[in-house]
Amino acid sequence: MSQPTDVNRVSYDVRREYMTRLYQIQEEVRMRAQEMSSARGNWPCRKGCSDCCRQLASAPRVAEAEWRPIADAIETLPAEAADEVRKRIRESASKPRPVVCPLLDSVSGMCLVYEARPVACRAYGFYAERRYVLGCSQIESVAQESPEVVWGNHVALEERVKRLGRAVELAVWLDSGDS
Repeated sequence: MSQPTDVNRVSYDVRREYMTRLYQIQEEVRMRAQEMSSARGNWPCRKGCSDCCRQLASAPRVAEAEWRPIADAIETLPAEAADEVRKRIRESASKPRPVVCPLLDSVSGMCLVYEARPVACRAYGFYAERRYVLGCSQIESVAQESPEVVWGNHVALEERVKRLGRAVELAVWLDSGDS
């Protein structure tokens, strides 16, 4: 497994700038999600819904700015749970697709690092790529039944996230020792 480029050589100022940008992106996604959920009281995407988390097209990929809060959140879990998450992260790199998110508590359906979850997870179900809504079958139904919904621009969001640095699978960050 290849290591992220210069993972340990990014300066403090650059990391701080990336974290500021990440926070801004997260806040904008949070506001869009809140606006969309409030406008339609029965919005399917919410804390505790894990439909998309159970059938990912690939293991989650994040930039360093996203990895650091995830790693910190893993460290706050009880030791046994943290070890299990680390094990699942490593296993997710070689699992056949679809992948169950290694950050998911499969029993409760809750994200174990919900407050630190990646932007892709925060945006899923609230953003569209051109005319295609990115979401599960429940979200596709909302899109068909509610043409008035204004979806976020997924392509623009993805471009902003790319500016946070190269995204790699969680297992690469975990094995880089930068946690």
